[in-house]
Amino acid sequence: MIDTHAHIYSDKFKEDVDEMITRGFDNGLNAILMPNIDHTSIDGMLELEEKYKGKCFSMMGLHPCSVNKDFEKELYLVEDWLNKKDNFVAVGEMGLDLYWDKTFIEQQKEAFRIQADLAKKHKLPLVIHTRDAMAETLELLESIADEHLFGVLHCFTGTVEDAARLKAMNFKIGLGGVVTFKNGGMQDVVPHIPLEEIVLETDSPYLAPVPKRGKRNEPSYLHYIAEKVAEFKQISIEEVEEATDQNAKKLFDLAL
Repeated sequence: MIDTHAHIYSDKFKEDVDEMITRGFDNGLNAILMPNIDHTSIDGMLELEEKYKGKCFSMMGLHPCSVNKDFEKELYLVEDWLNKKDNFVAVGEMGLDLYWDKTFIEQQKEAFRIQADLAKKHKLPLVIHTRDAMAETLELLESIADEHLFGVLHCFTGTVEDAARLKAMNFKIGLGGVVTFKNGGMQDVVPHIPLEEIVLETDSPYLAPVPKRGKRNEPSYLHYIAEKVAEFKQISIEEVEEATDQNAKKLFDLAL
């Protein structure tokens, strides 16, 4: 399996990062993809990519919660890294987040457009974060969508209609721990999303799946998410693992 979204460079893993990563690979993972947040996460992310070459892969982008009045400085850094290092697997994570603060919504939208253009320029998938902003995200994405833009909406918690709109724009659905939550509402959505549109993720260290909910999340818990998707779609976990693995390899151009 491939964990398509995990912040394994987080301070929450500083005491046992190597043991945590090894646990993931011992539990059936063959790759972990690391989304960038801002300038503070780059060094730690790239160190893990170098240490676990061919198993841990980096993205480059600016998270919406790091967008403020000086966001252009961060985006210059993102652009510079994309120009000088040619093996990033995606532009991200980026997107819109209106959960904490709506002060910089216009700056978030501008950062969204700029990073979408970077994804097109470098022919990379775009990894989108959206929180309390699904309608705004889809509207913005539809305004810039074309045949050169593709990617995934990670930590998807939307509707069947939202998923269909994303598919129409060449975007996959990233499913994580929320699918295991009783109040997550995904039992009514996942059965209607074609398996070929799904990739799996943990979003570690956040959103740990049941039965680990409330604890620190880690890539080794990905199988709980695969099991729940299999249950919702009434197919075997092996089918889920094989299909989502292939989807991730194709989306992120992974030679595994």
